[in-house]
Amino acid sequence: MDEQELGFKAGDIIEVMDATNREWWWGRITDGEGWFPATFVRLRVNQDEPADENKAFWARNDSRVADGKAEDCSLVQSSKDQMRTNVINEILSTERDYIKHLRDICEMRGYIRQCRKRADLFSENQVRTIFGNIEDIYRCQKAFIKALEQKFNGEHPHLSELGSGFLEHQADFQIYSEYCNNHPNASVELSRLAKLSKYVYFFEACRLLQRMIDISLDGFLLTPVQKICKYPLQLAELLKYTPPQHRDFKDVEAALHAMKNVAQLINERKQRLENIDKIARWQSSIEDWEGEDLLVRSSELIYSGELTCIMHPQAKSHQRMFFLFDHQLIYSKKDLLRRDVDMDCLEVVDVEDGKDRDLHMNIKNAFRLCCSTTGENHLLCTRKPEQKQCWLKALLSEREQVRIDKETGFSITELQRKQAMLNASKQQTAEKLKATRQPYYSTHQKHPARPASLPQQQVLVLAEPKRKPSTFWHSISRLAPFRK
Repeated sequence: MDEQELGFKAGDIIEVMDATNREWWWGRITDGEGWFPATFVRLRVNQDEPADENKAFWARNDSRVADGKAEDCSLVQSSKDQMRTNVINEILSTERDYIKHLRDICEMRGYIRQCRKRADLFSENQVRTIFGNIEDIYRCQKAFIKALEQKFNGEHPHLSELGSGFLEHQADFQIYSEYCNNHPNASVELSRLAKLSKYVYFFEACRLLQRMIDISLDGFLLTPVQKICKYPLQLAELLKYTPPQHRDFKDVEAALHAMKNVAQLINERKQRLENIDKIARWQSSIEDWEGEDLLVRSSELIYSGELTCIMHPQAKSHQRMFFLFDHQLIYSKKDLLRRDVDMDCLEVVDVEDGKDRDLHMNIKNAFRLCCSTTGENHLLCTRKPEQKQCWLKALLSEREQVRIDKETGFSITELQRKQAMLNASKQQTAEKLKATRQPYYSTHQKHPARPASLPQQQVLVLAEPKRKPSTFWHSISRLAPFRK
């Protein structure tokens, strides 16, 4: 190394002092300062407090300008512009690489087209399971990168306005939700096919035809999942090097917020789809279930707990267990389903403590559920005031969840519902088989003798195996997000 070169190792954090030169930057670490190759490092990404970091960065450089001379002012401004240029180039470069990656999978002699040519190896359903909606992602990404390149200022890259490009296409990124939710199924299917040599050779031939790097198909298919998570990081870095007076500042700030929301939406939808398996298992644990499956209308358990239901007109009270799902309220006694209430036509009315005129009795901690179509109403009471508030809050959350699902277009597909119910049925069958295979006593043990002091009928009762306890409440304890 030259005396003025900066030595560093992987993992070191370098504070960039001067980035006016595209290839060599001047930086500082604990051991000192010096020149280092810009291509050897990546800009540090910190999305926790990008706005604060951005302000601190510009305040620090503005203070240097205030204390310096005219040429120092020009140098600092040039360094600022170069830093923003570097981030923009990084965004565009990675986007072009990503488009090429998608093209290798979707077009020409790529994986998908080769798979569809071999109907003897792959059904259309298999192709859909393995690749999900990656072709839809490819079409959206082509339009997105075209928009970014139109926003790019070739003469003065630091003046480019990429923020508006992200905002114009923010709704399109929601299709990543379907892909991310399907990816675990794709991995399972590829793991199964990897055990058969003919599929191993086929996928390797596809990779060589496209001259792709030596990574398994599962690794290539992970890229869209990683990409959608990377956008907030890149925008946070772009915001950090965008001065507040820049024309792109507000758009970058809004784009960062929008892409964080997209990532959050994808995570929430993934959790919702994981919940449908739990709901299916819960339903299968209830004996003699009647009516349509819960998953036809609901996808999440929002709240559950015990309530006192006061019936009209006899004013009889019954303790029941209530389960609030989106779109419906289920109440039951022990492990037998009683009925469900359609939440879409209900109005929640808070009831003050005191004497009810219709029932001629004092009530506390109560609220009503009034049906606008049938005229029915349910008077429900909790034991404590805080429990009532929790229920009122949960009922509001249910309506809000339904509204958001409608706006974002979230729904469970018929295939997902059937798969969840099938998995629940298989698990229940496996548990029953496991229970029946377990002997009640060892085969090497002698048959127990009948005690002379006990009548025959009592001996038979004692010899009978204990009934397997109901899994209903155990399933609820795993399913319910709230505990008493």
